[in-house]
Amino acid sequence: MNINRSNKCQNVALLVSLTGLLVDRLTALQVFAEVAATGSFTAAADRLDMSRPMVTRYVSELEQWLSSRLLQRTTRRVTLTDAGEQCLRRGEQMIALMQDVEAETATRGGELRGQLRITASSSFGTSHLAAAIVDFLAEHAQLKIDLKISETAVNLVEERVDLAIRISAEPDPLLIARPLARCDSVLVAAPAYLAKAGTPELPQDLTQHVCLSHANFGKSVWRFTRDDETVQVSVASRYSANDANVLLHASLAGGGIALLPSYLVSEYLVSGALQAVLAAWQVPAMTIYALYPSRRHLSPAVRALLDFLAIRFSVLPWQGV
Repeated sequence: MNINRSNKCQNVALLVSLTGLLVDRLTALQVFAEVAATGSFTAAADRLDMSRPMVTRYVSELEQWLSSRLLQRTTRRVTLTDAGEQCLRRGEQMIALMQDVEAETATRGGELRGQLRITASSSFGTSHLAAAIVDFLAEHAQLKIDLKISETAVNLVEERVDLAIRISAEPDPLLIARPLARCDSVLVAAPAYLAKAGTPELPQDLTQHVCLSHANFGKSVWRFTRDDETVQVSVASRYSANDANVLLHASLAGGGIALLPSYLVSEYLVSGALQAVLAAWQVPAMTIYALYPSRRHLSPAVRALLDFLAIRFSVLPWQGV
C-alpha cells in the first residue's frame, strides 16, 4: 500500500515537473518571438513587462535547449540566424495553438480572461475609445486591455496587436475590416480667427486663408460637394500635423481653418469655441473600422469587444453633443 502511494507521488511529481518545463519553454518561445519582432531585448522586455536580464535568460535557455544560435547580436540591432528563422516559424505555430487552447477555456464560468492589445489614433482613442474601454472592462473584471496610441498603421501580426481601430476610406485589404461608424468631417475655425480674417463663402476662398491640414489625410487638396456640384481646392497649409488633436488645439488658438472629424469637434461647436465654415458644403466621409488579422484565431474576448464597440457606436454619441 505504501509502495503504491509512493509511486503515485512520484508520478505526480514527474507530471508537475514536465508541465513546468513545458510552460517554461512556451514562455521562452513567446519571449524569443517578441525579441524577433522588435529587434531588441530592451523593447521586448518593455512589451512583456519583464526585466531585460529575464528576457536574455529565456532566449539563452531556448538556444541551449535547441543547441543552436538563434540570434545575431550587434550594438544596434538583433537579427535572426537561419536556425532562428526556422524556430520563429515553428514557434509562432505553437504560440497560436496555445492561444487557441487559452481562448477555448477563457470563458469558463462565463468570464473573459487574458489580455487584449489594441491600437488606435490619438484623436479617436482619447475622445471616445478610452471611455468605451472603461465601460467594457467594467463588464469583464478578469480581462486586461493594453491600448497603444499611434498615428502610424502598424503590422498587427508583427506587433502582436489583436485589434486596430482606424479611420479610412479604403482599409487594408489584407486585414478583416468591420465597420463601426461613419466618420464625417467639418471645416472649423475659432471666432477670433474669422473676425480677423473673414468668413469664406465658397471653397475657392480658402486659398486666401490660413489652413491647418492633417499630414496623412488631404494635406494639400480638399474636396467639397454641394448637391451635384464638386469642387477641389488646393490649400497652401503653413501648419500641418499628423495628429488631429494638435490641429484641434491650433484652431482653438485662432491659428486658422482646420478640417477635422465631427467626433472631435462637436462639443466645441455646441459651446461656440469653434464655428463651422462652409457648412452648406460636404467633404468625403470616411469610416471608423475595427481591423484584425484573421477570423480563424479570433478569441472570445476580441469577439466580445467587437460586438460591444459595434453596439456602442451604432448611434453616434457625438451627434447628440
